[in-house]
Amino acid sequence: MPKNVIMPALGVAQETGRVLKWFKSEGDRVSQGEMLLEVETDKATVELEAVASGVLRDITAVAGDEVPVGTVIAGIWADGETEAHPAEGPSAANGKSASSKMTEAETTANLSRPASQLPSASESDRSPRRARSSPKARRLAAERGIALDRISTGSTPVVAAAVLQSERGASIKESPATPGRIWRIMAERTTEAWTSVPHFYLNRQIDVSNLVAWREELRASLPEVTYTDLLIRKIAACLRLHPALTSEWRNGNIHSHAEINLGLAVAVDEGLLVPVIRNADRTTVAAVSLERKRLVERARAGKLSPDDLSGGTFTISNLGAFGVDFFQAIVNPPQAAILAVGRITQRVIVVSNQPAVKPTMTLSLSCDHRVVDGARAARFLGELATALETLSPGED
Repeated sequence: MPKNVIMPALGVAQETGRVLKWFKSEGDRVSQGEMLLEVETDKATVELEAVASGVLRDITAVAGDEVPVGTVIAGIWADGETEAHPAEGPSAANGKSASSKMTEAETTANLSRPASQLPSASESDRSPRRARSSPKARRLAAERGIALDRISTGSTPVVAAAVLQSERGASIKESPATPGRIWRIMAERTTEAWTSVPHFYLNRQIDVSNLVAWREELRASLPEVTYTDLLIRKIAACLRLHPALTSEWRNGNIHSHAEINLGLAVAVDEGLLVPVIRNADRTTVAAVSLERKRLVERARAGKLSPDDLSGGTFTISNLGAFGVDFFQAIVNPPQAAILAVGRITQRVIVVSNQPAVKPTMTLSLSCDHRVVDGARAARFLGELATALETLSPGED
């Protein structure tokens, strides 16, 4: 039997994947582990490897096709199997038999119909073209009695948002731009998070004099170290003492995680991606800096792997580089919390009952109230603030 090439599920909520290109053609010989095709998911572009060695046959999805996860899109036939193509096997014979029986039945029925009601050759030979669409879009369209082929989205598949907009009588053609797949999925998920997760927010302005000094000291040996790298290290250490912040709400219960894997929000042209730094609480600043750089580069190149994007238990979103003083982020389900980081700026604060100009930063913690209450969140944010204000620049 051939080894099936299947459209993989690369995310918990993924329903479909889009074939971008095949590196091999029908009839080509492939080796196990060789790059076979490129697939676009809701988060990134992923290259899939051949699952076996042999001859690639029976390709059913071409570049541009959106395919439900779990669908067989090709087969890899071993050398001894290449002669037994499915079209020549028993299943094909059964298919021909069934087709013949169906033709006979249709012929019998047509004999009793007036000539004016018989289908023309062009009508009987031509099958209706099915609009490309996501499973959710097809379900919504069926529930609302909307014909998918009447919803115009240009060359892109019909998604759930297009069905809902069509129901409201809006014209998709009037849209000034069609968002890409990553942006559409981001829009759907943030909408779901905003409407289903009970958010609350805690804000804290902190003195980051020691953080600035720490970075300046490290730059002698780590020229590319960033404030985000240092924050990741300190946040992970505090999360180890506050496991509620890395838990999640699932089926009416709170589930804890053994690992502290920090997601880092990265803006790309297509939308927002959140690659994950694993076991950040057990990683040095140097290792964090290298991994952060690798993930950001791969995110912007559209080359993040499924492992790079999975397993996050807490997210950091830093807009300080964009000159933002303060903002509040939307929780990234199924996680329970996200920390928004503003820029470092000079402000007048009180030190020993005297005004002083110090570099400060504002942190905003967004939480899922089903998992974390205000007191637990406040304790975490307070300990993080203390850790950042009192750290010794020589720490690792």
